Formats: sequence, structure tokens, C-alpha cells
Amino acid sequence: MIGAGAGAMAAAARLAVAGHRVTVYERSATYGGSVGRFQRDGFAFDTGPGLLHLPAVWRDLFLKTGKEPLESRVGLVQVDPASRHLFADGTAATLPNASRAGVVSALEEALGAGAGERWGRFLVRARDAWDRSRRPLLEEPLWPNWEVLGRNPYPSLRRRGLLRVREAATVREIGRWELADPRLSALLDGCALSYGLDPRDAPASAALLPYMEQTFGSWYVEGGLRELARAVYERCLARKVEFEFDAEVTRVVEKDGRAVGVELADGSFAEAAHVVAGAPVAGLLGGRVWQDRDVPPQRPVTGRFTVLAALRGARSASAAHRTVVHSPDASAEAAAVFGGRAAERPTVTVLRPDDPRTRPDGAHEAVTLTATVTAHAAPGGYGADWTDVALRERCARALIDQAAAAVPEIRERLLWQEVLTPAETGPVPAPALAGGGCGWLHQGNATRLPGLYLAGGWSHPGGGLAHAGMSGALVAGLIVEGPDFRGSR
Repeated sequence: MIGAGAGAMAAAARLAVAGHRVTVYERSATYGGSVGRFQRDGFAFDTGPGLLHLPAVWRDLFLKTGKEPLESRVGLVQVDPASRHLFADGTAATLPNASRAGVVSALEEALGAGAGERWGRFLVRARDAWDRSRRPLLEEPLWPNWEVLGRNPYPSLRRRGLLRVREAATVREIGRWELADPRLSALLDGCALSYGLDPRDAPASAALLPYMEQTFGSWYVEGGLRELARAVYERCLARKVEFEFDAEVTRVVEKDGRAVGVELADGSFAEAAHVVAGAPVAGLLGGRVWQDRDVPPQRPVTGRFTVLAALRGARSASAAHRTVVHSPDASAEAAAVFGGRAAERPTVTVLRPDDPRTRPDGAHEAVTLTATVTAHAAPGGYGADWTDVALRERCARALIDQAAAAVPEIRERLLWQEVLTPAETGPVPAPALAGGGCGWLHQGNATRLPGLYLAGGWSHPGGGLAHAGMSGALVAGLIVEGPDFRGSR
């Protein structure tokens, strides 16, 4: 197993239960991949995702690998309200958790007559997209005839124009043609952007992302999402999975047309019947590509710009756990993020967990600010140079300025801040989506090189903590049951 990220560990635990001897080689000093933690002066922050969606994925892992509930290993609580949204025109909407009817009522009350009804009708269409694409995108290995997934599963409304009938094919067009309210458009655009998708060209099937959140809810792990990574790691240890940290894999070794093990940076060779890569492997295969098929080129990837803010003063009892401060110019923001630049006024997500494990005492508060930004540029490549001190400082100010709408006097309360950029945390893969000519699919979990499998956010079904857990389940199924494995039932 290459890498100790969430997807790889999910596969490792399942394979160990099935009787396989599993060794994980991780180049860093710890497990979890992007699910990290930063601690200082009694404050603790997640450095990756801060909320959990579709916890059923991880509940299933714990039941299948130990017949005990996830909640016996971590404190899992629903976030209610799910989110508060501050729009550029000064209006605000507070949305309840896991209640589509409640969301419709809240939007109707906050944004005016008709707004909630339009969002409700949109959610019905989004449910159809979810129902049509859930199994092939989340619960099954990528189909051999994957091209059929290029069709749009979202039932767009038909609009008659002067010359032809038009349908919304992208997230942005859904906002303009079906939601018909700039604040509802901002709600949808912001959700897509938070997953690393460009609203201007992401397929309409991205509608299933807000549907998923508003139907199945948003959850917080007490102590932070890092506690989930710890629980999965401990489950692996309990099932006799072995971990080698500070052990960098430099090459996947092939013999007689099959992956037979890995070579490590110290020159040693570890033999294996199966190799599972929890990270991109292009550089480990001597420049050869072993995808299961030839996919269209992926769109530009994004990253996260994060400000970890240690604040003096107690958390307000009325504060929402998650507040989204929307950009006043979503088009300019998307053009910057997907044009290799930093946005002037980004959409900022403010996380304020009411959790004593994240702060030294009740007279302080740990607040995390995040924005989706362009990737870190390789020399001469796409993206921004996030090692540039002036750029980092300018973006940190922009996030704090935006966050002031959600956390009054944040600057006056600030004890210290820590800035994390894509230069430190890397790119963030988007989830797989149907439609759009298959341009939002990822590499399948099986490859053309027998014995080599891919798990994690850079393979099917794409990025996100829930998706990573699904990829681990798919890889384990392919190894245990063989190429005829058709997913969970």
C-alpha cells in the first residue's frame, strides 16, 4: 500500500479483514494524508476538511471491519444549523441541517417569496441526478463503457429561445436560467467552488452536491476531523495492518507484465501480490501510464488557502458552526481561481466549532477560514506561486476582511494566525461527475497493469473524504472478488 491517506487506509482495513497481509508505506511521519491537524498554545485546528458528509461511508467501514459503530470510536454530531450564508447584497440565510423542507422555508423567509420554492424545485431535479448517477459514480467500479457517463443526468428545464430550445448544461446556467436569483446562484456556485469545480463549466450534474449535503446532512467529529483519521488508523492496527512511516516509495516494480512490489528510497524492495497506490503514481512508473482507459484531460486543479486564527474572547453562543461569506463577484472569482490567479474578494468559509478540545479554555476561540484558490504553480506551470510572501499576506488579509462579516472584531481579537496554502497542503481533487463529455471522471481503481490499483481522491470516484472511503471499498472489492466485482449491494 502506497500512502496512508484516508482512501488507502479504508482499503487496508477491509483487505486485512479479508485475510490479506497489508503493509502501508508512507513517506511522511504520520497517517491521514490531507486530514491533518495543527496545534499551538492549547489551540487545535483541522488543516484539511472540517466537516463530514455521507458519514454512512465510514459507518460501513467500521461495521464491516469490526462489527462496531463508528460512534463508538469518535464523537459524531450533526451541525445545526448546517450553514449560515451572507450574500453580497447584505441579506443572510440560515439553513437547517438534513431538512430539504426546512431549507426551502428558510430561503423563502430570508430571500423573499418564490426563492425557496425555486430552490425546492431545483432540489427535486438534483435528486433525479443523484438517483441516476449514484451507483456508477459512487458504489461501483468505473464501467468498461465509461463513455456513457458523458451524458448529463440532471433533468434541465427546457427554455425556448429565439432560435432554439435551451437547457442548462452547467452550474452557472442552472443559476441563471432556473434559480433566477443572484443569491441562489451564489449558493449553488459557492457549493461547486468549495469542491474545486468551476461553476462556469462544471456540468449540471454537480447539482447532486448540494442535494447530498442538504439531504444527508453535515457532521462534525468532536476534536476535529483528524479524530476520524486516528480512528481509522487504529482500526487498521487492530486488524494487523503494518505501517512504515518516513518510507518513500520511488518505483512500482513490474515483472512479466504485472506489478510485483515497490522499491523504496533506501533502495530496498518490498514484494507484493497487489500494489495499491493511495496517491498519483505517474512518477513511480518510469513515465508510463497504466490508466484503465484514456480519459479526457482533467480541468485545472485547485487548492485551499487557510487561515488558522487563534482568538481571545469566548465564542458567541449564537455563532453558527459554518458561515459562508459569498464573494460580491462570483464571475471574477472563478476567472481568477481557474486562471491561475488569486481572487480579490474570495468566497470564505468560516468554521467556528463549539468544541472545548479546540481551544485552551472558554475565554478563547479557534476559528478556521478557508477559500478555494488556484493551485500552486510548478516552475513555469499553471497556478500561483504560493511561496511568495506578499501574495500570502495579501490573501490572508482578504480572507480576514471577508470573515469580519461573520466574526465581528476578528482583527481586534486575533492573538496569532497560521497560514496554509497549496504550497504546503497540495492540490485538492474534485469529485467525479457524470456529464460534460466525461471530463470530470477520474482514473478507475483497476489499471491496465495487473496487480496495480488506485485508491483515494485522484482515482474513481474522486475527491472528498466520503469519496475517498468509497474508493477504498471499491479497491478492496476488486482485489478480494476479482474483476467481476460490481460494487456494494
